[in-house]
Amino acid sequence: MKVLVTGGTGVVGKSAVDHLLERGHTVRLLSRHAEEDSRQWASGVEPYPGDVGNPEGLRGSADGCDAVLHVAGIVAENPPEVTFQDVNVEGTRRMVEEAARAGAKRFVYVSSLGAERGASAYHRSKKAAEDVVRAEAPPEWLVLRPGNVYGPGDEVISLMLKMVRTLPAVPVIGAGDHPFQPVWVEDLGEVIARAVEGEGGTGAVLDLAGTETTSMNGLLDHLEEITGKDPVRVPIPEWMARMGTGAASALGVDLPVNADQITMLLEGNLIPEGEVNALTGVFGVKPTPLREGLRKLADALPEMLPSDGVGRLHRERFWADIRGSKLTPEEILKLVQNQFQVLSPNALLDTDAEPQTPSTLEVGETLTLAVPLRGNVQVRVQEATPRAITSVTIEGHFFAGVIRFMTEEPAPGTVRFEVRAYTRAANQLDRVAIRTVGKVAQTATWSTVVQQVIERSGGEAPEGVQVEDVVVSPEEAEAVERWTEGLVMKRRREESPDAEGGSSAGKAFDTTRTRPTA
Repeated sequence: MKVLVTGGTGVVGKSAVDHLLERGHTVRLLSRHAEEDSRQWASGVEPYPGDVGNPEGLRGSADGCDAVLHVAGIVAENPPEVTFQDVNVEGTRRMVEEAARAGAKRFVYVSSLGAERGASAYHRSKKAAEDVVRAEAPPEWLVLRPGNVYGPGDEVISLMLKMVRTLPAVPVIGAGDHPFQPVWVEDLGEVIARAVEGEGGTGAVLDLAGTETTSMNGLLDHLEEITGKDPVRVPIPEWMARMGTGAASALGVDLPVNADQITMLLEGNLIPEGEVNALTGVFGVKPTPLREGLRKLADALPEMLPSDGVGRLHRERFWADIRGSKLTPEEILKLVQNQFQVLSPNALLDTDAEPQTPSTLEVGETLTLAVPLRGNVQVRVQEATPRAITSVTIEGHFFAGVIRFMTEEPAPGTVRFEVRAYTRAANQLDRVAIRTVGKVAQTATWSTVVQQVIERSGGEAPEGVQVEDVVVSPEEAEAVERWTEGLVMKRRREESPDAEGGSSAGKAFDTTRTRPTA
């Protein structure tokens, strides 16, 4: 089948695309930056630039497609430009009309659990969109209503994970005991792909959720076990929560949900007793246990590229020219790759921050590091060649950027080992901290690593550890951004389901080598 997919770069949509590709289908990806977005898959994904919020350019997007999978939507408004009515409701209408015009046989719409009875503006818009599908979609239509979906980059549970790792205190709504049934994104992705193929029937609305009921407190219990952190839980009164996040922000409290999500949380996001959970009851999917899914999530948060940061891009270099080294450039880099944990100053960069996490610099591995005054942060290795190892920071880090270990021979008999970082602050608050305390700590950390390499090389560095910190030109910053994005996309393509020898859908979340699941 050829399937037109909207929202294919989001948490849910990407998983659905992965599973469609794994099952042998081709995908036409409709997104504003489709050419760039499609680069994360090796093949099988055809880009089609477009925006469901803009009717111009949508005509023709479904031509030649057997099915349309509509996932795109918003969970928060930015009026007057971006509204629930225009994106969630009218955007759905536009895709329904395009599917009918092109003669696509099947239309699958991903709605939201609670759309039938929810009081939030978001839920009302999803219900209105469902009504459009019922009235106007091709005869073979199906509506899926997933509950709270968690996966790399989701806007609630992933944020809670980052808060637990990096903050001394985290907010909870009320008593923190409002129930919901989170579903792991890979379980949902499988269901969606099978629904596109025709499973689940026609003209139906199916509720989907995980089979375990938890609460904010329950999630925090799991996340604290995974991370080894124990932040103070700060109750936020429900009256304040009902007023929305604006009131909380005015008091200096950041919440891991927006105003509509608070309303949904207080309503309870559950499949009503006696009704069928289509995840198991219709599709027969064996749900991923919550504890296991959260452990997978712990090492699967998205990269934070230099372009995601704020402020000017810095290039920081820490290097030494080693004379008389008994190790070749390749052997020095192999030493760093295999013994990074030993070379790092534990007081400044604890590489054993969370239980059973990797400590060697292998491509695709996610390292968790404890940093004083900042908590646990992560980097992911993107490339490892004989003379260069490159890692990119992960969401939750105080940097948005790249850390690179390199070796070269600048002159006969001399080996240069260098740590090079291209960084921006992750946000405005980190921008202040990084250029003060953070800069001192980073300089001490990487200078220590370079000094350790000098000592283990068996040679000498007469000029010692040299340090340079410059703000790069806009042209160099743009080049670094393109290069970094290319590295990340290359690794993702190599792991995508449509790559030769690539991972199956969800294999990127297999962390059994690094984290126990029981």
